[in-house]
Amino acid sequence: MSTDPAEPLALSDAERALIARRSRVGLFRALAAQAFTGMLVVLGAWGIAGKDAGASALIGAAAYFVPNALFAMRLLLGYFGPKRPGSLAFFWGELLKLLVVAGVVVLVAWRWGGWLNWLAFLLGLMGVMKGYVVLLALRRLP
Repeated sequence: MSTDPAEPLALSDAERALIARRSRVGLFRALAAQAFTGMLVVLGAWGIAGKDAGASALIGAAAYFVPNALFAMRLLLGYFGPKRPGSLAFFWGELLKLLVVAGVVVLVAWRWGGWLNWLAFLLGLMGVMKGYVVLLALRRLP
């Protein structure tokens, strides 16, 4: 392997397989961490402020988790095909996911804005969005 930055990096098949495996495991871990933090927020909102707050937090968590899980599954399917997903596919998928999340938030505000507990909804949404913090915290444990 050369150290010349102008020369393209050449990976062996074993190195490519290892990178693909780590990517798949990382996606599953991120989804699990997001589900965990989302459920913590839902249970906390339900326990502190009642069932409407719990439902609001669940809707907020699902507003981000479902599109994110679908995007992750799309990326995972790409790893099993003959061609790996590229960076352009990732960025277009991320843009589409964020547009879907924004659309769901607008739809929820329009349809259920009257009874929705907005604090719980936003905490559920942010809890899932920041689920990767759990992964970072677990990496620091001995």
